[in-house]
Amino acid sequence: MNGKRYSRQRELIYEALRQTDEHPTAEMVYHWLKPENPNLSLGTVYRNLNLLADEGTIRRMAFPVERYDARTEPHPHFCCDRCGCVYDLEMPYDPELDRQALLASGHDVTGHAVTFHGLCVKCKPLH
Repeated sequence: MNGKRYSRQRELIYEALRQTDEHPTAEMVYHWLKPENPNLSLGTVYRNLNLLADEGTIRRMAFPVERYDARTEPHPHFCCDRCGCVYDLEMPYDPELDRQALLASGHDVTGHAVTFHGLCVKCKPLH
């Protein structure tokens, strides 16, 4: 983490993101950290997540509720339509899609984000 001066709370928030593959909301991070950090406020979590996202240390993900990901390289996601969980998918990034979008539109395409939807393995048996 570079840019701003060191903050213990920012480091705790960043480490909480690095320790999970859940792509948590700010509220989830707050609830994870609050028991051992009684002085932590939800506002502090939001501020630090936004600062980390603005400096490129984490990614801001625009799902119905904003989520955060410590894995910043391009990769696809899966969002469960039932429980709302978001997962990484271990699939290669396809630069050919960028080229096709450029050819189809003429826009300067710098990348893409892919999110698959459906029922996750936890919700599928309930279907």
